[in-house]
Amino acid sequence: METKTVLVTGIGGNVGQGIVRNIRDSYSNVNIVGVDVARFTAGNHLCNRTYQVPYSFDPSYIPYIQKIIGQESIDIILPSTDYEVYYLSLHKSVIKSMVVVSQVEVAKRYLDKYESYLYHLEKNIPFAKSWLPQDFDYSESNIIAKPRKGRGSRGVLINPKNIKDLSNDYMIQPLLKGKEITSAVYATKSGSLHGTFTMERELSFGTTSRSKTTFQYDEQINSIAQKIIDCGGMVGSFNIQSIVIPDNTVVPFEINCRLSGTSSIRHNLGFKDVKYTLQEYLFDQLPDMPNPMDGMAIRIFMDVIYPHATDESELNNNCSQYILY
Repeated sequence: METKTVLVTGIGGNVGQGIVRNIRDSYSNVNIVGVDVARFTAGNHLCNRTYQVPYSFDPSYIPYIQKIIGQESIDIILPSTDYEVYYLSLHKSVIKSMVVVSQVEVAKRYLDKYESYLYHLEKNIPFAKSWLPQDFDYSESNIIAKPRKGRGSRGVLINPKNIKDLSNDYMIQPLLKGKEITSAVYATKSGSLHGTFTMERELSFGTTSRSKTTFQYDEQINSIAQKIIDCGGMVGSFNIQSIVIPDNTVVPFEINCRLSGTSSIRHNLGFKDVKYTLQEYLFDQLPDMPNPMDGMAIRIFMDVIYPHATDESELNNNCSQYILY
């Protein structure tokens, strides 16, 4: 069988590294090319080769990607960040490789949390009530202000004093009290709901640090996911971030139309959405049926150590001697 080559973006982050680990576990003979805005990252040791690229909004980003596609004979691209999903989708027609991204209007909508809210309101899909700062009506005493296009918890403000001083780059939502859950969804090529997988989670610096499988909210999550898919344009794996309020109602507050940072956890708990993506788009196979199971996970720190290394520019693949400790 011809060796396939996958390009994974954002390998300096936990999402990209999770994608790479899942590919390695599913297909040991697949070549992995990783890219990141940093030359030397914690994901370098996982890849056959890595490249430093500009930020996705830089005009030179797509030409860089095109060059790598030619040099490495890339068969498929799996982006790991929201901005890369958008820009790769925007330029998909000229990219000389398969790119697994949602349609550009979908990627753009879910890049902006306030636009996500307006769209869900229009389509009668649950979403946390949201305002622009200038439109906030003070109907909620406890609020959270967040960048409309923020990542993780960067820039988040709890109960800010001078709401009207915030720019419209921010949005306001109620500070909902309850259990935070993260739900992965996989939509097939044919546009059907293949499955969902939900975990309760705790966050540290904007990413999941502890998680536990839950099936309690599957009926609500499946209904929300189906409505999103039925609207069209959503491709492959996407993620619904929600709060479960005290009456057990699931209230989504953010949608990410990409593989999420917990893919490595759920891969080992029976929901292998990275594998499903490659089965459908790289190997033209039907994806395995999900088999979600109970489980818990906690994340730890590890070191990638390169003995005797003196130049990080040489540590751009998995051939360098390294120690995981």
